[in-house]
Amino acid sequence: MATLPLWPPRGLLSAAQLLALLVVLSTLVQISWCNQGKVNFREKEKQVLDQILGPGRYDARIRPSGINGTADAPTIVSVNIFLRSISKIDDYKMEYSVQLTFREQWMDERLKFNDFQGKIKYLTLTDANRVWMPDLFFANEKEGHFHNIIMPNVYIRIFPYGSVLYSIRISLTLACPMNLKLYPLDRQTCSLRMASYGWTTDDLVFLWKDGDPVQVVKNLHLPRFTLEKFLTDYCNSKTNTGEYSCLKVDLLFKREFSYYLIQIYIPCCMLVIVSWVSFWLDQNAIPARVSLGVTTLLTMATQTSGINASLPPVSYTKAIDVWTGVCLTFVFGALLEFALVNYASRSDMHRENMKKQRRQCELEHAASLEAAADLLEDGATTFAMPPTLLGRLLAKLRLKATNRTTKPLVRHPGDALTLEKVRQCEIHMQPKRENCCRTWLSKFPTRSKRIDVISRITFPLVFALFNLVYWSTYLFREEAEEN
Repeated sequence: MATLPLWPPRGLLSAAQLLALLVVLSTLVQISWCNQGKVNFREKEKQVLDQILGPGRYDARIRPSGINGTADAPTIVSVNIFLRSISKIDDYKMEYSVQLTFREQWMDERLKFNDFQGKIKYLTLTDANRVWMPDLFFANEKEGHFHNIIMPNVYIRIFPYGSVLYSIRISLTLACPMNLKLYPLDRQTCSLRMASYGWTTDDLVFLWKDGDPVQVVKNLHLPRFTLEKFLTDYCNSKTNTGEYSCLKVDLLFKREFSYYLIQIYIPCCMLVIVSWVSFWLDQNAIPARVSLGVTTLLTMATQTSGINASLPPVSYTKAIDVWTGVCLTFVFGALLEFALVNYASRSDMHRENMKKQRRQCELEHAASLEAAADLLEDGATTFAMPPTLLGRLLAKLRLKATNRTTKPLVRHPGDALTLEKVRQCEIHMQPKRENCCRTWLSKFPTRSKRIDVISRITFPLVFALFNLVYWSTYLFREEAEEN
């Protein structure tokens, strides 16, 4: 049985076979080229990290060189922050809580690497201990924590030209000393201070990033404040060990007054006005007036203590202290006014009783004189008394009795002044001008009623005058402080 040759003899390749061989060779060349073009740059990043951060190649304890690679110049660190939220501003503890993204950037020429013609934009690390880090701390921080859900919110980016960017999300509770003299019409300035702990300005300098060093989230919501503006500044400090670089940002907050107007000022005004209702009650309604005065006084005292419980004990007088103190004084004054009215009422009753007793005594005395006159008249026949003398005695007794009861103006013939002289005196005497206030008060017969009527007018007028002085003073001081 004849077998076919596996390969044609030399010189006997056909044109079709040559064409097929060329196609196979070109395909193999293209595959090899594609395999060379598809480089795994993740592997390259690992190689670069091992190259620049490997053992014996990089020491994280040594700070980077300064500007232009000079070892004597300080390392320049640019700082910027992104303010994410402000959860609370505590007036009692004088502190505020803030959540922010903190970023630092500096040059470290030891971390330069080949970017493979722009294929590697930057290297990312999550372990900050592998590179040198600035020893920055927050000077006015009370407490703080990092965020580790779901992963630690921190990264380090190393760029090909040696720049290092460190970013972390942190929550801080910071001290904020407050001046509460104008509370609740005040503005407060809370600072965020960042400084170097161990490196002096000869080795490390912090600078705010050019352009926009502080960014604030657009929908920032505060319960009782409004963030008006923020200012960046430097706050380098000098101690016995040297000068240390420091940055600060001042946050200017304005207190929202509408909350305090509804919760404090309007209720206090209502309590003061309610205390004036006792002026319109009858002076004999003692249980109603006492209960109203005591209730408003206790309510005002409770309101004042509740306000002071939410504020720190300070040595100066606050604007809210002036308001609550004056309102408490008005309520207490209304209660004292009732005590004065009650005393005046009892005094009026005592005076009225004395008048009645005096009038009764005069009537009894006049009756006794009349009886004496009748006895004399009846006994004239018994005693030998001249008629003229008897008539004079009877006339005197009847005259005294009449004067006790009616007290008329009797003009005797033997008086020194005649009728003509009396008329001349009346012509020369000028009549007194009547006072309108006295005329109006004379309509109210008792002193207790007059005190109530005067209080109805005096208390509202004085309280209105106090409001005018209070608001003009503190609002003017608020505007002056703002300017």
